[in-house]
Amino acid sequence: MMVSAACHVHSEWSYDAKWSLRDLAAEFTRRRYRVLLITEHDRGFSEVRFQQHRTACAEASSGDLLLVPGIEYSDQHNLIHILTWGLSSFLGEGLPTSELLRRVRADNGVAVLAHPERRGAWMRYDSSWTSYLLGIEIWNRKSDGWAPSRVAATLLRGTDLVPFAGLDFHQRNQLFPLSMQLNVREPITEDNVLHCIRARRCRALAFSSAAEKFLKGWRGSALGVTESIRRTAAPFYRRLKRFS
Repeated sequence: MMVSAACHVHSEWSYDAKWSLRDLAAEFTRRRYRVLLITEHDRGFSEVRFQQHRTACAEASSGDLLLVPGIEYSDQHNLIHILTWGLSSFLGEGLPTSELLRRVRADNGVAVLAHPERRGAWMRYDSSWTSYLLGIEIWNRKSDGWAPSRVAATLLRGTDLVPFAGLDFHQRNQLFPLSMQLNVREPITEDNVLHCIRARRCRALAFSSAAEKFLKGWRGSALGVTESIRRTAAPFYRRLKRFS
């Protein structure tokens, strides 16, 4: 069964987001997503909070939308971020990336490198991580904007890593036609979604097309120009809003 998943979503359980899980569920159900791949920041989490969050995600889920709980782990320098799902316990804050990835593997979790372009994270990429990762975000709405990452294709080259498209949702302006298409067995449960992702029965979509199409060629060039214009105009728009 093909379903649409919104990937890399934060709720009020993250220190820098405000939406409740139930409000997220209502909004993304309205937008016809069937799965939310939640990724709360590790900052401020503990084992108790981790288990409470799992329960809250289950309570906010419905027959129309499943919330899959996950954590976005960051290293001590807040440079390398790893999206994780399927873990049985909280691994801790500020772990070195190599150690984190080993622990995720030991717990049979899923690990995806988030927004490689943010703060030049891609320049610190260690090739030894590749065997522990399932995928890399090639498009992150919050960090990359309206165009995909310019360096993602380089990191993917020569690997079997899965391209991921993530909203990095914290607020409404990060809504964008990015999704992960999952070929998941019914019923749509956390176990079945995780099995689908581990088996690589998933692909990144942008504007309902394969997101990889936008990494190069005229599509990528056009979106790159659009994103440059957006970034140039954004400060003027913010100033205008302050005085309106």
